[in-house]
Amino acid sequence: MRWWVALIGAAMMVPAHAAPARASVLDYVGECVPFARMVSGIQIWGDAWTWWQQASGKYERGSQPRVGAVLVFQKTGQLRLGHVAVVSRIIEDRVVMVTHANWSRIGGKRGAAEQDVTLFDVSEAGDWSRVKVWYRDNQGLGGSTYPVHGFIYGKGGKAPPARTLAELSSPAPDYVGSLIDAYAR
Repeated sequence: MRWWVALIGAAMMVPAHAAPARASVLDYVGECVPFARMVSGIQIWGDAWTWWQQASGKYERGSQPRVGAVLVFQKTGQLRLGHVAVVSRIIEDRVVMVTHANWSRIGGKRGAAEQDVTLFDVSEAGDWSRVKVWYRDNQGLGGSTYPVHGFIYGKGGKAPPARTLAELSSPAPDYVGSLIDAYAR
């Protein structure tokens, strides 16, 4: 028997390895825009601050949070490209949780995904036009407030309905911690 026939026969007896498990979206490292598009299913491209205008006529937009909606932060001196985050839980009228990427420093670096992060409406009118965001470096809400355009919902207009990923929220988010972060000053 030739050596290569024996080698092929031996290889066929070795059990195949199981395919690697699908990576979690929480393993993502990169910019907020591709992450929000992947998690929300809303198909918009370009810098985060441009999403609001791009959504006009394509997706429904509004000022009330809904699970799976993308919150669009305005362009500011601190957020030169804006920011987008996906609503993962509604805690109460002025407190939601978001899942987003490239906000806090994790291991000294930006870009990582964070799940169920507290976001607090600090607008005077309670209209979600200005927010504070939980910041890992502070272990609480950051000191800055950010103007936002509003929420883009994954339906309506000319676009097909968006599909939100199941990993948008954890099975056991810290509701109490979220409320403490928002209201304990």
